[in-house]
Amino acid sequence: MRTLSINRPAAITLSVLGLLLSLHVIVSLTHEGYSRTTSLSHLTSKISSIKSQAHRTPPPNEQTYSDRRANAAFVILCRNDQLWDTVRSVREIEDRFNHLYHYPYVFLNEVPFTEDFKYRLQAIVSSKAEFGLIPRDHWYQPDWIDEDKAKKSRDKMVEDQIIYGGSVSYRNMCRFNSGFFFRHPLMEKYKWYWRIEPDVHFHCNILFDPFLYMEDHNKTYAFTISMYEYEATIPTLWGHVRDFTKLHPQYVAKDNALGFLSDDGTGDRYNLCHFWSNFEIANMEFWRGEAYMKFFEYLDSKGGFYYERWGDAPVHSIAAALFASRDQIQFFDEIGYEHAPYTHCPRDGDHWQKGRCSCNPSNNVDFDGISCTNKFREFMGM
Repeated sequence: MRTLSINRPAAITLSVLGLLLSLHVIVSLTHEGYSRTTSLSHLTSKISSIKSQAHRTPPPNEQTYSDRRANAAFVILCRNDQLWDTVRSVREIEDRFNHLYHYPYVFLNEVPFTEDFKYRLQAIVSSKAEFGLIPRDHWYQPDWIDEDKAKKSRDKMVEDQIIYGGSVSYRNMCRFNSGFFFRHPLMEKYKWYWRIEPDVHFHCNILFDPFLYMEDHNKTYAFTISMYEYEATIPTLWGHVRDFTKLHPQYVAKDNALGFLSDDGTGDRYNLCHFWSNFEIANMEFWRGEAYMKFFEYLDSKGGFYYERWGDAPVHSIAAALFASRDQIQFFDEIGYEHAPYTHCPRDGDHWQKGRCSCNPSNNVDFDGISCTNKFREFMGM
């Protein structure tokens, strides 16, 4: 009978493997910790944990630069006499973010921009800049508004020392931002926008693309500052909101953020909380959608933009909270932002350090009594 022969190197290898296996068995039987560490279930658990970490959705400030771009633009509503305030805002967002991403800008004005204005802004942006004239019927007070009634309201607000209480142009701006900017011909080609105003400040490097973050995570609306509205400027607004939702309950999202707007949870009373809309990043398909357009048209028909002083901030905030699901609203702690006199300075984790921020963390409106941000965080379980 023929015997199987094994060459010398193979024999040595088998001997070593046998010795290692024997040692493993002996140590496993005598050392409980080693046995647990090398068990199949433990190794499987470790592999699963590694896979879970690999597929974890990273916080925004952990993301890295991407060549991919969203269909998005900055939008800046400004006047010719705000040239240098606008230059400062654009210079800061360029330095802190857009010098890498090169998103375009759309500048809007109710009168034509001067050639000097256009020259100065085109000289500092790293991308395309377009300058648009707002259509007259999108800006000025409609003819159907009772001017005598509107003037009496303005005079009363001036008497009560309410900020912008006597300004018609401020009311025009609020109505335009509520229902028209996303329908401007220069904005129609874009899906996402980031609103910037003259003389605002960006205090931190933005280490991720907020547009792509929102697109990839199914977000609709983002903010950095939230606060209470002046109740005297919107005395009838919430009543009209309730009337609209009773007429159109189909527009109210199932998992909405009503609990952020109404402390009693029933929606009977509005707690005046809103997202401060001088900074907002949002999906214009939401504003252009049926629910919001019906909502805006209903509110506009009540005349409250002129008979009172409804701001676009509560109008946008209420709509986002009711018609989008709560998890589609994004708070960007990472973005250090200032619109005088209020500043949001990053406070979570190492956001301040990673963003190389210039703001004072203790000078943070989040901790002020006028802020609703802690209420939002608590509502969202953050």
